[in-house]
Amino acid sequence: MSHQEDPYYDPHWPCARDWLAGDYLAKATKSLAVLGVPTTRGSLPPCQCELAPQAVRNGLHHFSTYDLSAARDLRHLRAKDAGDLPIVALMPQEAFQPIRDAVAELLKDVNAAVLLGGDNSLTAAGVHGMSVPLDRCGLLSFDAHFAHFDLGDLDSGLNNRNSTRALLRDGLQGDHIYKIGLQRFANSDAYAKVARTAGIHIITSDQVMDLGITKAVHTALGHLHLHADRIYVSVDMDVLDRIHAPAANDSLPGGLFPGQMRRAAHLCGLHPKVRVMDLTELDPTRDVADITSMTAATCLLEFAAGVLSRPVHA
Repeated sequence: MSHQEDPYYDPHWPCARDWLAGDYLAKATKSLAVLGVPTTRGSLPPCQCELAPQAVRNGLHHFSTYDLSAARDLRHLRAKDAGDLPIVALMPQEAFQPIRDAVAELLKDVNAAVLLGGDNSLTAAGVHGMSVPLDRCGLLSFDAHFAHFDLGDLDSGLNNRNSTRALLRDGLQGDHIYKIGLQRFANSDAYAKVARTAGIHIITSDQVMDLGITKAVHTALGHLHLHADRIYVSVDMDVLDRIHAPAANDSLPGGLFPGQMRRAAHLCGLHPKVRVMDLTELDPTRDVADITSMTAATCLLEFAAGVLSRPVHA
């Protein structure tokens, strides 16, 4: 719909969807790329996460570009919408190289990138796309259970339940992984032992409630900053409480609130070593009043606002 056809159009209320489509200010010096990565084949449980990239983009229509808290306009950040990768028909292992190469190419020209999934099998390829040795990478994941801690076996190839296991196999250090938001009664002792043996750091949803999301994220990023040259952030939307994320594949009662996840995304955007954030496991066909898609859109905006607020040299 053009502005002329939109009865609600207000020239004094710049729309976030227009910003992503290229309505940024000419003097913008920092940049952010957004790429749709519609991985979905072989996902467990079966889903239509390939529809999520466009749903999140559409969700931006509800938001302006003005950050009231910081008194800054996102149009000072150059946005590049790189469209969607043509990988819907591919199995995760087949999609791995196209995703890796696309991320690597994007990061040559921007301060940071946001990947709109898709299921979270894309995370393994996204981390590789940061183009540094895996033993110099950090991974900060937000998830309720990481589908077996994302540590399922690799016998059947890459899928949305074993991306962390694949990264460990490929050289990512367990000590360079933080997982925030894991829930009680949503994991197993067997996979918890794999995580502990690998040295993966865990902050449960209960601990987030006690610590506060700001301290939890600062703890994770502070550790990763010391050990990694580049940091990848993965957000499985099921980290949110089910009432706030009905479209997330495996969301459960007792998860994080949208305000907490927005704050976390902003803090990640602020950190100069964070190069990529993905938003995964969102099936728009299961959404209610677009609440999950809109929450994902706010995470994109908060991350972008953080990137905009980075020091000039970052």
